[in-house]
Amino acid sequence: MQTIPPSEHIIPPSESLIEYPSDFPIKIMGPTHVDFAPTMLELVISHDPTFHAGRMEERPSGKGNYTGLTVTVRAISREQLDALYMALSGHPMVKIVM
Repeated sequence: MQTIPPSEHIIPPSESLIEYPSDFPIKIMGPTHVDFAPTMLELVISHDPTFHAGRMEERPSGKGNYTGLTVTVRAISREQLDALYMALSGHPMVKIVM
C-alpha cells in the first residue's frame, strides 16, 4: 500500500477542512478472523482513549471472506487522525482504510 509522506499532504494541516474536535468515521476492511475486530478496537483505543466498542459497526462481506468495520473516533487533531490512519494502514490484517 502506498502512503503519502507527511511533507506531501494535499491540504496543509493549517487549512484542514475538518473542525476539531469532531466525530470522524473511518472504514476498515480486513479478512474475516476471530481476532480482527478486537485487534482493531485495541489499535483505535491506543489513538483515541475515549473510544468504546459501541462506536464500532461490523459487517461481513457478501461471501463472508472479509469484514468491514466502521469506527467513529473523536478526532481532536489532524496529527491524531494521520497517526491512526498510518497505524491502521500499516497493520498486517488490514486491507483497506477509508
